[in-house]
Amino acid sequence: MDIYEQVFENNRKWVAEKNADDPGFFEKLAREQHPKFLFIGCSDSRVPATSIMGVEPGEVFVHRNVANLVVNTDVNSHAVLHYAVDYLEVDHLVVCGHYGCGGINAALEPKDRGILNGWLREVRDVYRLHKEELDAIEDEEARRRKLVELNVEEQCINLIKTAVVQRHYLKRNKLPRVHGWVYDLKTGLLKDLKIPFEETMEKVREVYPLNPDD
Repeated sequence: MDIYEQVFENNRKWVAEKNADDPGFFEKLAREQHPKFLFIGCSDSRVPATSIMGVEPGEVFVHRNVANLVVNTDVNSHAVLHYAVDYLEVDHLVVCGHYGCGGINAALEPKDRGILNGWLREVRDVYRLHKEELDAIEDEEARRRKLVELNVEEQCINLIKTAVVQRHYLKRNKLPRVHGWVYDLKTGLLKDLKIPFEETMEKVREVYPLNPDD
């Protein structure tokens, strides 16, 4: 059996296991979804959102792209954000990066990446904002890991800037909350960067203020 056919065999086994554990699982899943999380992660195949979070289908809404970016002009990610916040009313917005990220590494290399150049410029902008701190780190691996963390923090700020997040924050008793995580490929563990959400929201609103009815 080749790898393509193996996928369908795996699917049949998975369905059988789910039905054995909970005969109504798929019927309930088909009716509705009430996820509490929006997970914005990297497209890297080694970072499956539901697996690393230990949750079931229906518990997390997912958007993934190269280097887990939240770009102001990216209609795709903002459509996902609006659906998650406006319609699903998720409580937690998570930006999850990972150490060893190919997008982060590519952004640090002075090479022409073709169509990726504009996308990776977002990461290079993060480097520019924190250049002094990053250049002070002599170990290259440590510098890359730090940029992964700083990139997550900046993408969290980009989320907080958005109208939909501010509007719901003001109306829904300070929900949704924004979190920054990093996944360590070598250990399988998630690291909470403990983004000071309310403090960051206050600072962001000094420059990007929106009223609840805007």
